[in-house]
Amino acid sequence: MQDPVGNMIVDIGGGTCEVAVISLGGIVVSKSLRVAGDKLNDDIVKYARDEFKLLLGEKTAEDIKLAVGSAYELGEKLTAVMRGRDLINGLPKEMIVNDREIREALSRSVKILVNAIKTTVELTPPELVADIMERGIVLSGGGSLLRGLDKMVAEETQMPVRVAEDPLTAVVRGCGVVLEDIDRLSEVLVSPQYREAPR
Repeated sequence: MQDPVGNMIVDIGGGTCEVAVISLGGIVVSKSLRVAGDKLNDDIVKYARDEFKLLLGEKTAEDIKLAVGSAYELGEKLTAVMRGRDLINGLPKEMIVNDREIREALSRSVKILVNAIKTTVELTPPELVADIMERGIVLSGGGSLLRGLDKMVAEETQMPVRVAEDPLTAVVRGCGVVLEDIDRLSEVLVSPQYREAPR
């Protein structure tokens, strides 16, 4: 990240998605949005309510997302049992859902994520785009584990895309690297305007 080459990272956490192009230890272009893992769960809750009159809990929606969620059509058909409360009679109810239905539920939010990545690429200086085309886009965070998201981003951006090694802990491990070499990396941590305390 300290080299004079462009690197693109997309961190899809629970509450936010951060898209950034980094070069020479600084952020060249970035975009932040509140569409991430929690929003995908909300999409599943809304889909269950609207399509099946079924009230789901947050944990159930997360479990469904992990079991059958995808951004891109899969080669295999996946199904899962969705359990909640019937909104008509208040009694427990279960439905079987498949990957196609959940992909449909997630499609709007996934499109927003992909468009944020495309917009960031469009705003990136051409010489750094060339670097990213060679090095690829790196996805991290729990949201990067959504099946087929890497394939969809690659198709939409026409760039190679890979999921970071152990994407759930990538940000924490990066913070650890910075802390181990805080003296050398302190310049990239704080914007120059904030280095001195206000008087």
